[in-house]
Amino acid sequence: MTTHPGPAPTTDTLPVEGAVLTYDVRGDLASTTPDRPPLLLVGAPMPASGFTTLASHFPDRVVVTYDPRNTGRSTRDEPTAAVTTAEHAADLHALVTALGRGPVDLFGSSGGAVVALGLLALHPDDLRVLVAHEPPVAGLLPDAERLAAVHADIIHTYDRAGHGPAMARFIAHVMHRGEVPADALDRPAPDPAMFGLSAEDDGRRDDPLMANLRGGVAGGEVDVEAVRRAPTTVVVGVGAESGGPTDGEMAARSAHALAAALGLEPVVFPGGHNGFLGGEYGQTDEPEAFAATLRVVLDRAVVS
Repeated sequence: MTTHPGPAPTTDTLPVEGAVLTYDVRGDLASTTPDRPPLLLVGAPMPASGFTTLASHFPDRVVVTYDPRNTGRSTRDEPTAAVTTAEHAADLHALVTALGRGPVDLFGSSGGAVVALGLLALHPDDLRVLVAHEPPVAGLLPDAERLAAVHADIIHTYDRAGHGPAMARFIAHVMHRGEVPADALDRPAPDPAMFGLSAEDDGRRDDPLMANLRGGVAGGEVDVEAVRRAPTTVVVGVGAESGGPTDGEMAARSAHALAAALGLEPVVFPGGHNGFLGGEYGQTDEPEAFAATLRVVLDRAVVS
């Protein structure tokens, strides 16, 4: 597969309750049809810039990306407060409504998949196809209580010591494979320098990832029954390099658990948790193969 730059994106803003969202549209919305709706690429807290490479592999689709509240170019009235899945889902519903071309197809990764599942539970008619890639819905896992304790400890570290120490704990946590050990909180804290982070506290408390973690987006819950009832075609994706249902990273284990709860077989995508990245944030995984798999999944979901 070769990429094509496609049309330059047009950028607009959308005021919502407590925030102003910035979003980009690649292509002409007027050209979409019910059989070929806009394709939304959604992360949380990752902004639109993280999907630049993936979007370039779909020049034949109208592709929409956005910066979640308090991320990238978007703002919110209370930048230090928690952000919940319901708030993000309401923002996404407002965006789908503003586009006026729904129901849409949506690829959501990580926290973006959690938000998309929340949207589906609240507004099932917004989505025609949902591809939920590695949603960290830790509430479905057998070690859910220990995971919740680790997440609370990360937030406590952030409040007490700032971004570097908290992010070091978070990175080590998401890289861990298998269930969280019972003595996880008794183990020495990772050195921020191991991840190129500073141990110094800059005094800021407006990190969007921490706001999501505080609000339950990262490691949250999913309304399985509501997802089952929705008319949407749901696909659950997991990275080939992310591990399996018992020995994988938390997001991968969650994806396997969600697929099982929905009676689905997870679709294996190339690469790991960030398989679609093509140099964004200095990370390159397998974006070409990832995009090819996503295209097949979307086409197959529509046919079925």
